[in-house]
Amino acid sequence: MFENLSGRLSDAARQLSGKGRLTESNIKDTLRQVRLALLEADVALPVVKSFIERIRERALGEEVGKSLTPGQELVKIIHAELVHILGDESVPLDLRVQPPAVILLAGLQGAGKTTTAAKLAKRLIDAEKKKVMLVSVDVHRPAAILQLQTLAGEINALHCASEPTEKPTAIVRRALDDARRSFADVLIVDTAGRLHIDGEMMQEVIEVHAAARPHETLFVVDSMAGQDAVNSARAFDDSLPLTGVVLTKTDGDAKGGVALSIREITGKPIRFIGVGEKVDALEAFHPDRMASRILGMGDVLTLVEEIEQKVSKEQTEKLARKLKKGRGFDLADLRDQLEQMMNMGGLTSMLEKLPLPGNVNPAALKDAANETMIRRQIAIINSMTPSERRFPKTINGSRKKRIAVGAGQQIQDVNRLLKQHLQMEKMMKKVGKGGMKKFMRGMPGGGIPPGMR
Repeated sequence: MFENLSGRLSDAARQLSGKGRLTESNIKDTLRQVRLALLEADVALPVVKSFIERIRERALGEEVGKSLTPGQELVKIIHAELVHILGDESVPLDLRVQPPAVILLAGLQGAGKTTTAAKLAKRLIDAEKKKVMLVSVDVHRPAAILQLQTLAGEINALHCASEPTEKPTAIVRRALDDARRSFADVLIVDTAGRLHIDGEMMQEVIEVHAAARPHETLFVVDSMAGQDAVNSARAFDDSLPLTGVVLTKTDGDAKGGVALSIREITGKPIRFIGVGEKVDALEAFHPDRMASRILGMGDVLTLVEEIEQKVSKEQTEKLARKLKKGRGFDLADLRDQLEQMMNMGGLTSMLEKLPLPGNVNPAALKDAANETMIRRQIAIINSMTPSERRFPKTINGSRKKRIAVGAGQQIQDVNRLLKQHLQMEKMMKKVGKGGMKKFMRGMPGGGIPPGMR
């Protein structure tokens, strides 16, 4: 998300290099570039106008600090305004009520309500140790009821069954009773949607809301829907007392205009963003972190949180003990590392959260971090025998041919993987034997960077 906008904003800021201070004349063209970048990113016109005006007011006549260039000063101002437009502060779910706390999800069909219900339930179960029940009142789409039941089984959530012949309000009342009897902490209600807003759908969701009396009412919206997303958010906000927004499919949205528009227009905070299809691909929304990501500064805090949540400490400690004892880094270890990387959304997801230097092309890095390639490497390792994974040097020409056929790959792919493993094995030996200092000395340029001694 925000790939196009990030590049355009960085280019605009660079135009101010060599200037002594920010003035009306030297920021005029830069602000025009920023305006065009925002419009191309599908940000609503009223939002663009107010955003540009606020930047102009803050920038004019502002002295540039000794440690900052005018371009950096403008980026600092843009960052502050982006944080403001995205909501200033993150707003976590408030579940401090008599259980069960009810969370109602509303939105158009295809926005991703059902998968969001499961993602949110998994997050509450894993991170907050809540007992969660899921229920679908989408009686118009039996497949949605079945989908939610299947997802509930995957994430170990409770599920309240429902039938297409029942009334949505009756389902909600029964689900509330079931949740109380099961001592559930949270009940998540997945409502029906339509391809477009109509009176019948809005009346139904209003009645369901009245029956459920939810503590949180979240509007789920497809981030790729552009201005239609903003218009539907406004319509739902007029009918329901929304408490927040969930943006879905942000991993497929290069523009990001909806995120910048929806908070400003509806006044409702963005609570979560969906960053993939997996049930754990839901991130809490932090305006300051997202503003940094938009400006190419990365989002290291979110990356660290993901590592803590998704990387197996047991596997990491096991590998560390193994290396310390002098045992080699074998192909089974490499497979474990590749699988953990995929659990975090792959290298592409990680690169989006890392601050990259201006001379580094993120697109080129993402091509190199192709997730399909990683999956193929895992398939090649799985095609080996346990003995071959433990002793890679025993893999001769005939074995390589068998492994390649078993994985559906070419012999060159097997050779490439073995070469990659050999390089990683050498690196791991340095870490295991001499610690980080020896490892750093072996890096290009040698020596330990200042501040890391």
